[in-house]
Amino acid sequence: MVLQIPATPATKSEPSVTWTGLPADYILPDDPVENIQQPVLAAALTDALGAAKFIQPQILIGSNFGLVATVNKKIVVKAPDWFYVPQVQPVEEGVIRCSYTPNLEGKPIAVVMEFLSETEYGELSVRSTPPYGKLYFYEQILKVPTYVTYDPYELSIEVRRLQDGRYKLESANEKGYFWIPELELFLGIWPGERLGQNINWLRWWDKSGNLLLWSSEQAEQEKQRAEQEKQRAEKLAAKLRDLGIDPDSL
Repeated sequence: MVLQIPATPATKSEPSVTWTGLPADYILPDDPVENIQQPVLAAALTDALGAAKFIQPQILIGSNFGLVATVNKKIVVKAPDWFYVPQVQPVEEGVIRCSYTPNLEGKPIAVVMEFLSETEYGELSVRSTPPYGKLYFYEQILKVPTYVTYDPYELSIEVRRLQDGRYKLESANEKGYFWIPELELFLGIWPGERLGQNINWLRWWDKSGNLLLWSSEQAEQEKQRAEQEKQRAEKLAAKLRDLGIDPDSL
C-alpha cells in the first residue's frame, strides 16, 4: 500500500526556530513503543553498522530518543524510531546524553526513520500547528535531508529526500533497495531470523551490493572459518603422519 499524503499546507508565517538546550528540570516524554518489532528493528540497524566499524565516537545514532527544537519559543521534542547524526560534540565525562539539540550540540540530523503503526499514520502527519506532525517537524523544523518510513504490515519502504524545502519520494533500484547518501549505503527489506525472531528486517548493503552482517552473523562466520582451519590442519597432520613425519616436530 502506498500512502498518498497532501503537500505540506502553507502557513501564514514561517515558524521561528531556535536551538536551545533543555532546562535541567525538563521532563522528557516517556511514551511506550507501539509494537515489539520497533526496538529490535532499530537495534539491528545499529548493530550492523557497529559490526562494520562504521560507528565512530563523533557519530550519534539513537532510537526512541528525543530530538529537540524550540519553535515559536516553545520546546518541541520528537523521538523517532531511529536516527543518525554524522558529528556531535562530546559530552562531559560522567554525563549521559538524554536528548539531542541539533546545531547546539553538533551537526543537524542527517537521517530519520519511523516505523509505521497499524492503527494510525502519525509518522506522515503534516500538521503544521502544535503538537506538529512528524513529517512536518522533520521537513520544516529540523530539515532532515532523508526521511525513511517503513510499513512492516505492508512490507514497504518510502524514502523522502529534501528538495527545495519539501520532501520528494525517491525510487528504489532494481533490487528494491534505496540509496541513503548520508551513510553511503543501500537500505532494504530482508526476511530472516535474528535473536530468535523471524521477521522482515531493515538491512544495509554497501555500494557493491554486499550485505552488512550483524555482529552475531560475523561471530558465526568467524566460528565457521576457525573450524574449517582446524579441519584443514588436522587433515594436513594426518597426511604427514602417513608419510612418517611427526607434525609436532615441525
